[in-house]
Amino acid sequence: MAKQLKPETLCVQAGWTPTKGEPRVLPIYQSTTFKYDTSEQMARLFDLEESGYFYTRLQNPTNDAVAAKIAALEGGVAGMLTSSGQAANFYAIFNICQAGDHFVCSSAIYGGTFNLFGVTMKKLGIDVTFVSPDASEEELSAAFRPETKALFGETVSNPSLEVLDIEKFARVAHAHGVPLIVDNTFPTPINCRPFEWGADIVTHSTTKYMDGHAVSVGGCVVDSGNFDWEAHAGKFPGLCTPDESYHGLTYTKAFGKMAYITKATAQLMRDLGSIQSPMNAFLLNLGLETLHLRVPRHCANAQRVAEYLAAHPSEVAWVNYCGLPGNKYYDLAQKYMPHGSCGVIAFGLKGGRERSIKFMDALKFVAIVTHVADARSCVLHPASHTHRQMTDEQLLEAGVRPDLIRLSVGIESADDIIDDIEQALES
Repeated sequence: MAKQLKPETLCVQAGWTPTKGEPRVLPIYQSTTFKYDTSEQMARLFDLEESGYFYTRLQNPTNDAVAAKIAALEGGVAGMLTSSGQAANFYAIFNICQAGDHFVCSSAIYGGTFNLFGVTMKKLGIDVTFVSPDASEEELSAAFRPETKALFGETVSNPSLEVLDIEKFARVAHAHGVPLIVDNTFPTPINCRPFEWGADIVTHSTTKYMDGHAVSVGGCVVDSGNFDWEAHAGKFPGLCTPDESYHGLTYTKAFGKMAYITKATAQLMRDLGSIQSPMNAFLLNLGLETLHLRVPRHCANAQRVAEYLAAHPSEVAWVNYCGLPGNKYYDLAQKYMPHGSCGVIAFGLKGGRERSIKFMDALKFVAIVTHVADARSCVLHPASHTHRQMTDEQLLEAGVRPDLIRLSVGIESADDIIDDIEQALES
């Protein structure tokens, strides 16, 4: 059996293996279309009888190489790039849900995902029940219905930084015969591999640490290949019964462990088209090559900044960072992410919302931006910005306090980051 390569090596080497005379660096296949010699060759591709490329809306060699790298990092069997993290989460659910279905979701998730699931998908006839990530197994189970098709959560929630008990969520999901889908954007597979703790499908906003430089929006869906769709065939007719748009082909029978990603590509990408551009995938791959170097630096810097904030109780009302001993999620973080969680800190200042805004305006190089998790330190006030469409009640349900400041600690000097925070607090 081939030796399993370590994540550091996979970041650099996985996905693209050139043969004699091919480019050493993953090329950009900047073409919408691909040529074949005969009509029959292309017909076999359209019938899913052979794998290959014919139109970039479905698949592209640059994209597939990068998706394969992310799948290798997560320990999955296959991955699919999407145009954004939002598209990845939508596809992950929509691939197994249709009108009349239901899924259960941790309430501590990114505001955009909360709105996607709680508002937009309800318009499509797919219902959701939000539950606290801290709920007991009994409370989680109580949210399930006969038509429930999935359980969803974020490893480390954005921006409330609550840590998901992956094993607990996996136990409940599997007891009800559904997959656990985990958004692993903040820890990345460098710090956490949810499949090793029972998750079945992983999603990413690759826009964040994976790209790492705030240059390309994207997402990814990865399948572990571990969930037995056939064992619960009645729940998942889209995977386990014939697809008439492909001459009666049944995905689980034709593709085995590749069924979920093949269906997502052949149906959802075909019909909805949220493809990542090959240029963005190329830029994402450059980010992935240094992911294993950047993530530890983000975490080391964030740990120092969190300790600094926690040491100033006269100005700082509270700090939430799971790397701080005594934090509510410290023990869970040590279990699932012993080498660090992420570079994002949540905190509030004495004086509430108004002081938070004045503090942010006084920062010099830590920038106010609608972004998180890239090389540059940045800050955001979710209640005023990303989550402003939510009521105070919804904010609290999603774990977002009105005074919460989300600080994304970059890879600059930790001393300089702390100095900027200190002068802003003083001013």
